[in-house]
Amino acid sequence: MSNPDYQALENTYGLTLYPKRDAVLVRGKGALLYDEHNNEYIDCAAGIGVANVGHCHPDVVAAIQKQAGELMVVPNTLYNDKRSQLLQKLVQLSPDSIERAYLCNSGTEAVEAALKFARVSTGRTEYVTAMRGFHGRTMGAVSATFTKKYRDPFAPLVPGFSYVPLNKIDKLDAAVTEKTAAVMLELVQGEGGVNLADRAYIDAVKRICDERGALLIVDEIQTGFCRTGRFFACEHFDLQPDMITVAKAIAAGIPMGATLLGEKIKVEPGMHGTTFGGNPIASAAALATLGVMENENLASRAEEMGSYLQEKLAEKPMSQVRSVRRLGLMIGLELKVKVQPVLEELMRRRVIALPAGATVLRMLPPLVIDKSQIDRVVEQLHELLA
Repeated sequence: MSNPDYQALENTYGLTLYPKRDAVLVRGKGALLYDEHNNEYIDCAAGIGVANVGHCHPDVVAAIQKQAGELMVVPNTLYNDKRSQLLQKLVQLSPDSIERAYLCNSGTEAVEAALKFARVSTGRTEYVTAMRGFHGRTMGAVSATFTKKYRDPFAPLVPGFSYVPLNKIDKLDAAVTEKTAAVMLELVQGEGGVNLADRAYIDAVKRICDERGALLIVDEIQTGFCRTGRFFACEHFDLQPDMITVAKAIAAGIPMGATLLGEKIKVEPGMHGTTFGGNPIASAAALATLGVMENENLASRAEEMGSYLQEKLAEKPMSQVRSVRRLGLMIGLELKVKVQPVLEELMRRRVIALPAGATVLRMLPPLVIDKSQIDRVVEQLHELLA
């Protein structure tokens, strides 16, 4: 008996919020994915930066299976072994300014919590974020996001947000006032085009926040957990934020997010909450994932493989590429043409990549990708973009 038409089922019964590509993916291993016809794809998207340890890493699979047979839910009004161990581990791995963590289910939830915590901790109501930044889809997170196509259909949004260009110290200096609760930035803008912050700019951000009593929130939802060649991108800048928002790669595909908190954050019991945040299965998955990142030294591997990929790209001229931007295994190719047709052709050639705006091709491969797989990807890019 033939398989059901899975694409028809999704199109009929699902709310289509994304343009779909013509493949039904059914399994994965490492940096490879397979469709229902057993065609193999090299994954340079990693579930949009989620599968940093690769698909179905055996340590993570074993941890999930074991925990599912023991306990799947504990309310946050009771203690739990896995949750407590994960909280400790997250704080140990974070910059020294981080003392505690709030566990939730996604990146946008982590951002919502950070925005609320900033208000209640400072008594202020305004925020400064970056143009071309992206922080999520819920009402607070989308209010913090600059791009109008995400915001305008849902207006009026949360008031009090202003937006400044990345790396322009004078614009930031003018925007942060005694009413600013927090400045929130990505150190590498993922959705906005793989734009890297300058060291001098980040130093100025921290100084301005400290001088004016504003908190500094760093959004590491896409850059965290070894993606940029460090465990957190903050480490590239010797940065000690007041809060860090994380998600995506934290649990290798099990939905989880966290807001990491410094000493200035004061939130009383009952002010915020979550039903599923820090549940035992997600916590077990995250503990195993963090263990893989440490044991396999994936931060160093991200830098090694990212450097190798950039070197291979440079071996042959690509006339359709304006520039290559990279930090670790977070790569953006600024094209002279629209990116969507290139992504579609790559898909036909069994390479899955991402857009980051209209003309930027973004690659976020699993950090376990090997050189032979990178060679195959670069060969296809050279053919398409030369």
